[in-house]
Amino acid sequence: MYYLTGLFLLLSLSLSSQTAVGSLVCEYHENPVGIDVTAPRLSWKLVSDAQDVRQSAYEIRVAKSPDDLVKGRRLSWESGRVASDQSVNVAYAGPPVPPGQRRYWQVRVYDQSGTAGAWSAPAYWELAIAPTDFTASWITLAGETGEGPSLPSHYYRKDFTTRKKVARARLYATSLGVYEMYLNGEKVGDRYFTPGFTSYDHRLQYQTYDVTDRLAKDNTLGAMVGDGWYHGYQGWKGERAYFGDTIGLLAQLVIDYTDGSTETIGTDGSWTAGTGAIAFSDMFNGETYDARHEPTGWAMPGFSGDWAAAAPFDHSKDILVADNGLPVKAIEELPALEIITTPAGETVFDLGQNMVGWVRLKVSGEAGDSVTLKFAEVLDKDGNFYTKNLRRAKATDTYVLKGGGEEVYEPHFTFHGFRYVQVIDYPGTPTKDAITGVVIHSAMTPTGSFTCSDPLINQLQSNIEWGQKDNFLDIPTDCPQRDERAGWTGDAQVFSATAAFNFDVASFYTKWMKDLAADQLENGLVTHVVPDIMHEEGGATAWGDAATVIPWNVYLAYGDVRMLEQQYASMQGWVEFMNERAGEDRLWNNPGDWHWGDWLAFHSDRPDYAGSVTEKDLIATAYFYHSTDILRKTAEIIGKEVDAAKYAKLAEEIRAAFIREYTTATGRLVSDTQTAYALAISFGLLPEEMVESAGRYFAATVEEPKHLTTGFVGTPLLNSTLSKIGRDDLAYMLLNRREYPGWLYPVTQGATTIWERWDTQKPDGTIIEGMNSFNHYAYGAIGEWLYTHVAGIRIDPEQPGYKHIIFDPHPGGGLTHAAATHESMYGTVSSSWRTAGGQVTLEVTVPPNTTGTVLLPDGEVTVGSGTYTFTYAQQQAGK
Repeated sequence: MYYLTGLFLLLSLSLSSQTAVGSLVCEYHENPVGIDVTAPRLSWKLVSDAQDVRQSAYEIRVAKSPDDLVKGRRLSWESGRVASDQSVNVAYAGPPVPPGQRRYWQVRVYDQSGTAGAWSAPAYWELAIAPTDFTASWITLAGETGEGPSLPSHYYRKDFTTRKKVARARLYATSLGVYEMYLNGEKVGDRYFTPGFTSYDHRLQYQTYDVTDRLAKDNTLGAMVGDGWYHGYQGWKGERAYFGDTIGLLAQLVIDYTDGSTETIGTDGSWTAGTGAIAFSDMFNGETYDARHEPTGWAMPGFSGDWAAAAPFDHSKDILVADNGLPVKAIEELPALEIITTPAGETVFDLGQNMVGWVRLKVSGEAGDSVTLKFAEVLDKDGNFYTKNLRRAKATDTYVLKGGGEEVYEPHFTFHGFRYVQVIDYPGTPTKDAITGVVIHSAMTPTGSFTCSDPLINQLQSNIEWGQKDNFLDIPTDCPQRDERAGWTGDAQVFSATAAFNFDVASFYTKWMKDLAADQLENGLVTHVVPDIMHEEGGATAWGDAATVIPWNVYLAYGDVRMLEQQYASMQGWVEFMNERAGEDRLWNNPGDWHWGDWLAFHSDRPDYAGSVTEKDLIATAYFYHSTDILRKTAEIIGKEVDAAKYAKLAEEIRAAFIREYTTATGRLVSDTQTAYALAISFGLLPEEMVESAGRYFAATVEEPKHLTTGFVGTPLLNSTLSKIGRDDLAYMLLNRREYPGWLYPVTQGATTIWERWDTQKPDGTIIEGMNSFNHYAYGAIGEWLYTHVAGIRIDPEQPGYKHIIFDPHPGGGLTHAAATHESMYGTVSSSWRTAGGQVTLEVTVPPNTTGTVLLPDGEVTVGSGTYTFTYAQQQAGK
């Protein structure tokens, strides 16, 4: 029996109350400037403490000025009253907005009784200019060949004067390489590594900056450009200048004056260019900065440096796209916890957290003194600084002092993955405040939290979050420290659902999926990494399926139908590629096709160990079905009925082929592994009458070793599939295991991020050499199960984006408490339970304009918005 407390049966809103509206966003951004979406989607949240609050209608109005908007005059568009409960991703349907112009908008809603609320505070969006509007020319440093090792970073400058009153000013900028723009001596914006990492042969982003308040009468526009991803080292093969031999700048300042005239100042041969303090910069290898060569005042009027005219050069502008992703920013700072003198005599700062970014160095000394900073994730078993797992990446910053007092240095065009910093040749004796860690990553808004009564599991959740922050740096990298840092599609695919619980990743994935589609070959092959730095290598199962799985998970998390529409051709291309490789028998088992398989699955040298190797063709055929089924559902959602029928038929043919080829009549699989059963059961490949017996075989693969044996493919599905067959006892056993292999083993070893291997570091402190990372997020996909099963917040695929929430918590595993929250597009969703005296007390929160169904041991209850408490007898987890 359960008990519900709250005002569940009472009218939730009095006639005098009003439902407020807040958190207005456009294309997932708050007041975006410089987007290229001509029919942008508008979203808002209802704000009310009352229960069962629902929107019955909305009204949007748009104007060219905030004053006109709030006064309701000279409106450029108004929707009128629209009878709809949609408050997420409502497409603007007004007249086209010209490039470069801003529109202000606000919304009011009508509650379930038809009562209108107040108009929201104004918000705005602004379109970027069109690529054809770039009248500026590409410029570079004259006489530079771009050959050999990394060259000094470029400095560019242009003086200009404004003699009229400025109404507005916008700076549009991009580069081949990475840039920082300056106006009158100050950096423009707070972004790093612009224009971002894209498939540069197809897509080059440009950024828009509002600099209206930064202009004076006499002005200087400046820029620094470094190698970055475009021209620097890429990947573990040691290639450099993979995308091009020339770095350069394209920038255009458009000034609108109050008299109606416009002036454009763009990069051309009238700019001057030179070099300065950045003698060397590379994403992998670090930066050398010689402060003695700082061109003082180079971005200010009156600079008298002996710089030559910049050299215009030819490069396409047709590939320019506005930046609609997430900027990379400095998010937080970490102080040094202690200074260690290692057994080898090294001076090492410990920041206490494996992080990504750089350090701020404070130092005083003589001109010409040189301080070297080296970066590492761990100390070896003897306590010495360990960098072997970085492979070719030098991960070294060098600062040469100019002298004359305390100097503060942060690099410009490099980043590192590290916890420990070795400081070499520091003048005098450093104190802890000499080093501060600057954490950078894509500026994702935190949206999720999970906590429970076990501190080790809480640390696991922290490690998952840090692994995501550290590897979501404009693209989803596999690892942030060694000579790789590539956008591996398989890692991103298996983690995407967990990622969307922890942070708002809608625009992050929107940008990256466009790059995936751009790099996809004409035959539908999806490259192993995106952007492609492996010369069109790809076509691997579970890796290529990022093309279908990630758009689907974005749709589930955000209700984003446009993502499905925009990626449909890519999704279809991948499925058709698999279909061609499989042929008429629908089994993807061509011996010449490369697959990664269940990458880094558990391995044992025990003589009687039966093995955990899952046949690659079984995995390939299972994912062939899974992606085809996703494509079928996608076609149904976006109205492609013929395709929906086609792929429904194909999916059933694949399923029949899988059953025929890989299963016995009793549900045993030819690969008797945890991964094989997890795939078959979770993807729905088995007939209903076979699931129970297959579940028993699956359970046996866990009961015998009493630990997981899965790799990158099986691990994300392992616990959720055990729970699906009613074996929470085994799922919790795997979660709670503190020995190798298991999720908590690295935690017991002091890990602060997710490891690449289950045994990245042995219990005796020995570290596996070669391909080995202490910050590799794929195994963090267990986070999805913590949110959806332990805490019990589940998305309803029939009403995605948390429009309807399923609360299905499962106390167990010795935990006495678990809680999760998620800040959805509608508001805060939460589920929290405690156990005491054989009773479970569950509290759930449903945001306004949504509903929730709470699954309880003896029934279910559907509720509207509000917070509700349930008490019921605790059930025994297990068989």
